Amino acid sequence: MSWLTGFFRRLWAALRRMAELAYTAVAWPFRARHSEAGRRGLILRLGVALAVLLVFAGYGQFLWRTQAWNGFDPDFAKAYGFGERKVAAGQPLPDKPGSCQNSAIVTTVADLTDMNVNRNDWVSSTLLYKLGFFGLDWDHTPFFDNKASFQRGVNQVARRVAIELADNLGRVRGTSGINSDLQDARGNIQFDEFTWYFGSNPFGFKTPTPSYYRAAIRSWRNFNSALEGCNAIFDARADNLVQLVDRAANDLGATSEILRRRSEDHNSGWFDTRADDRFWFAYGQLYAQYAVFQAARADFGDVIRERNLTAIWTEMERQMASALRIQPAIISNGSEDGIIMPNHLSTMGFYILRVRSNMVELRAVLDR
Repeated sequence: MSWLTGFFRRLWAALRRMAELAYTAVAWPFRARHSEAGRRGLILRLGVALAVLLVFAGYGQFLWRTQAWNGFDPDFAKAYGFGERKVAAGQPLPDKPGSCQNSAIVTTVADLTDMNVNRNDWVSSTLLYKLGFFGLDWDHTPFFDNKASFQRGVNQVARRVAIELADNLGRVRGTSGINSDLQDARGNIQFDEFTWYFGSNPFGFKTPTPSYYRAAIRSWRNFNSALEGCNAIFDARADNLVQLVDRAANDLGATSEILRRRSEDHNSGWFDTRADDRFWFAYGQLYAQYAVFQAARADFGDVIRERNLTAIWTEMERQMASALRIQPAIISNGSEDGIIMPNHLSTMGFYILRVRSNMVELRAVLDR
């Protein structure tokens, strides 16, 4: 037993020695504070400690910004009760003289953008996202880029809807003047997605991306207020609905092609570092389109009833909802018959093509 007692004695002595060394390292600046060298050493150590603290705080905030998805709900548009509306957008409300129905599409696109920049931080223009992972773009890593890609997918739909609102829906047959609020919203929502407070091209201070998107939200809400007072126009004609559906179908076609190319050319399962941002961009696009088309069903209620589009429209929304239930923890770009490493890009692409097929069918009926 003597060897065991000796072992614990030596262990205790070693631990005491380590504690003494740690205490000396921590207390040294304070014991040496009366000397000039001590003062310089203390300032240096405090500076280093502050820098380390700032790095940890910055990355802690970055972790929170990228991982906390506030307001995420694929079915959020159902809470508006758009299905209960009996009057199309822009038409007088029988029970409220002097009032008109506001636009469900405008309400939805404003709230989608509000989710992106107010209820959440706009990730793509934050400093640490722009700096990347030791100089490597976060989009080329499997970390911290899913939310940014999702937000850009949602924003792509907001940009498309902003164009349709300004050019077609907010004007009478495209011949009247463009509504100033819709024009401002279109310009602001098209602003670059990656601008921080300072940049090098051109060099100098800048207005960051979220400020422009918040301005777009204000303009959309101003338009809806004017529409409720019957002081603006929402032209809910069949040909405008054709344009809206056609543009959305084209956008989905482009996204489907991006997913196909990535799936075929970079088939490396969990080790494809860009599969996740391709997937979440497509998911964000469908997320926003699902909400916008629920809103469009209310705004164009008269057209949908007259053209007997209810069944096709319901099936399109059902396909969108099915796609949005796919939320894998880790995105894999493996073989299409893979068990361990499946191909989530092909699965999402399949649903996108089904939704697009419904849109093409809708357009064909509207064109008759």
